[in-house]
Amino acid sequence: MIITEQKKLEQILDYLKNAKSVFIVGCGRCATSCETGGEKQVEEMAKKLSAKGKKIPGSVVVEAPCDDRLVSRELKAESGKLREADALLVMSCGAGVQTVADMIEKPVFPALESLFLGRTKRLGKFYEECIMCGDCILDETEGICPVARCSKHLLNGPCGGSHNGKCEVDQKYDCAWYLIFERLKARGKTEQLKKFRKPKDFSKVIRPRKMEYR
Repeated sequence: MIITEQKKLEQILDYLKNAKSVFIVGCGRCATSCETGGEKQVEEMAKKLSAKGKKIPGSVVVEAPCDDRLVSRELKAESGKLREADALLVMSCGAGVQTVADMIEKPVFPALESLFLGRTKRLGKFYEECIMCGDCILDETEGICPVARCSKHLLNGPCGGSHNGKCEVDQKYDCAWYLIFERLKARGKTEQLKKFRKPKDFSKVIRPRKMEYR
């Protein structure tokens, strides 16, 4: 899930300073789970903007605003209200903002900051455990990613600065390699730690990336 947080209202109002009428687009998936762009947050944003003198002709929460097909369908259904808008405010990750912007000839602005790909442990508790590096080694580290969970992205063991299983960069975090060692030890696989891992192949993450199955 893409973890997001709302931008400050002052920043959003600055984006919209030349717009008298604003149509709001929310996200039914990630931003809903993060409570940053679901039905409730879209309604709250509409009230805040109205209180600042903005007209809100309408809003829609697209199930997945990063999906061209869904965005096209929803915007077409709202075409009448969209004609009244000077600008659109999108409450989703950056992928959703760009999808909407490609679909309509009006200014489109982001209401959220896109932070990271996250694991949800419980409501309101999100943790970054994968950076989508395109060169996964989870098979060697028993399902714990040192690229995402080590502050220094080390591939061949801890840096030597960790203490009592905690990261020297921030003691609030467990040392990824301590976790890897403990899991390997419990499963009788510590011999895997003797294997040298080559530097990551960053050619796999040259951006922008795309995947086409057909």
